[in-house]
Amino acid sequence: MGKIRLTTAQALVRFLDNQYLSVDGVETKFVKGIFAIFGHGNVLGLGQALEQDSGDLIVRQGRNEQGMAHAAIGYAKQKLRREIIACTSSVGPGAANMITAAGTASANRIPLLLLPGDVFATRQPDPVLQQIEQSHDLSISTNDAFRAVSKYWDRINRPEQLMTACINAMRVLTDPAETGAVTLSLPQDVQGEAWDYPDYFFQKRVHLLDRRLPTEAQLAAALKLIAGKRKPLIVCGGGVKYSEAGEALRQFAERHQIPFAETQAGKGTILSDHPLNVGGVGETGCLAANLLAKEADLVIGVGTRYTDFTTASKWIFQNPDVSYLNVNVSSFDAWKLDGVQVVADAREALTALDNRLAAQGFTSGWGEKIAQAQSKLLKETQRVYQAVYSNEGFVPEIDDRLDREAVFAEFNRLTDSFLTQSSVLGTLNENLPKDAVIVAAAGSLPGDLQRVWRNKDYNGYHVEYGYSCMGYEVNASLGVKLAEPHREVYTLVGDGSFMMLHSELVTSLQENAKINVVLFDNMTNGCINNLQMEHGMDSFTTEFRFRNAEGGKLDGGLIPVDFAAIAAGYGCKTWRVTTLAQLKQALEEARQSPVSTLIDIKVLPKTMVHKYFSWWHVGGAQVSQSERINAVAHMLNEHLDQARKY
Repeated sequence: MGKIRLTTAQALVRFLDNQYLSVDGVETKFVKGIFAIFGHGNVLGLGQALEQDSGDLIVRQGRNEQGMAHAAIGYAKQKLRREIIACTSSVGPGAANMITAAGTASANRIPLLLLPGDVFATRQPDPVLQQIEQSHDLSISTNDAFRAVSKYWDRINRPEQLMTACINAMRVLTDPAETGAVTLSLPQDVQGEAWDYPDYFFQKRVHLLDRRLPTEAQLAAALKLIAGKRKPLIVCGGGVKYSEAGEALRQFAERHQIPFAETQAGKGTILSDHPLNVGGVGETGCLAANLLAKEADLVIGVGTRYTDFTTASKWIFQNPDVSYLNVNVSSFDAWKLDGVQVVADAREALTALDNRLAAQGFTSGWGEKIAQAQSKLLKETQRVYQAVYSNEGFVPEIDDRLDREAVFAEFNRLTDSFLTQSSVLGTLNENLPKDAVIVAAAGSLPGDLQRVWRNKDYNGYHVEYGYSCMGYEVNASLGVKLAEPHREVYTLVGDGSFMMLHSELVTSLQENAKINVVLFDNMTNGCINNLQMEHGMDSFTTEFRFRNAEGGKLDGGLIPVDFAAIAAGYGCKTWRVTTLAQLKQALEEARQSPVSTLIDIKVLPKTMVHKYFSWWHVGGAQVSQSERINAVAHMLNEHLDQARKY
């Protein structure tokens, strides 16, 4: 047995450089590179190892630890979880910045390898700079906070521990049922310690994607359930996309005339113009899917984890005879809602079910209702896309108690704009390149997109909604562009999310990885403003207003921000847009730009798309001095009586 004397960090780099993934016979290098922000906790260990010999790993310089980790998530998600970029930070605050990204990755089942520096294993210099000391337990550091949001966590306190830690990290990162954030904490002294590693640790490893096959017993139970139903509805989750099972789902749906709805992660697996694609379902669902959901007597969930937005808090499927058939690689997800479980790869399970169901001659009993729902959806989509401001009697899509005439007049005085959000989305949908990728995550935009956005190309819809993480959008777009450099990438982001985090916009310029930021500025955290007013509150600390010197509250004038100027300061090409004609011109010029762009669009509050026959169980006050809030509490209890309890 040969041995190689290396530091822990050098051994880690060499190991990562030799990891590959094989999917259906196609072999791909799994770890493509490392995002790094160096500090005293990693620069002399992992930094030295990468400077000395990074192999084929591309080292990229991040600007914010959370931002670069979100870029890594965007890359892995766009690559269908088959390639990753690792992330390293220094100790303390640098590491803590990545905790949010770890939660984002684990909630969305996206592989993310985090390599935060840690405090000294020897404890000789304790407390080292940026160390938190807990008097009751000196083994705790900032990195222990990653435990709650990681699918695998380890701390390398001795050089030889690296080997089992790395093997387990790859086990989780390449497992479609268990993947998420993996955190390997690296004490800064141990990173530089040398050890004689066996050479077989550095051999090329090819990890096989496990396309788990359904058992005959599972298929028999599924077929028995389907045979007794007349109105099945498929819910296409992210697992269908990651499995590349779109074609299998399409054939299954067409042969048996079963409509399919989409989750945020599943949208874009099959194009929107397919006659059986009834669009997004649930709290942010569209007109067609939510109409059919209320009648469905069988929900076939494929690759979905049934979030509360997909099920409208377990309320949307109201047929008293509704049952659930759950196809998922994760046993945990397959057991939800008391469903019949098919624990298997989506593509393999759909193919097996299709062949057996065809032999039984099964066809759904939806009849003309699918086409009728589709027709209503198309008409509604065109209506909201054409909803423009008119001076007299204009009623926005969100018609609540906000003094809209006063707010609209103030907004127009500051911006010279009366643009509506839904008409801007329509213009984007009609004018973006067919093969463009749109990226979104939080606020009102994901709801609007799931309700009315029409996908024209495969894997062109990249919305993070498992964690709904503000600040994901711009940074993940860099990862998407690195994953697909030949496609135009458009970040659809609100002003609130943009201000939360957009650090890797600068990195996109550094890497010559052009992204196009399409910023919707309504001077409000509009989604939450809608939520509070819908539930009986007044507008309270969700509009972006100056503090009022007289009353001391945040109810002064709206705060205007020149977002175009911010991006121009970074070196982006920018536009400020107040009309649809200006938007079309800006989009055309942005396509020709060689550098990253930002289009600052001023859109009226309350002009996003409203919900369709859905409900969301969100915590509210059960006792209040407001009669409106008390009425909402009463309605909450009524809906809970109609909802499934678990």
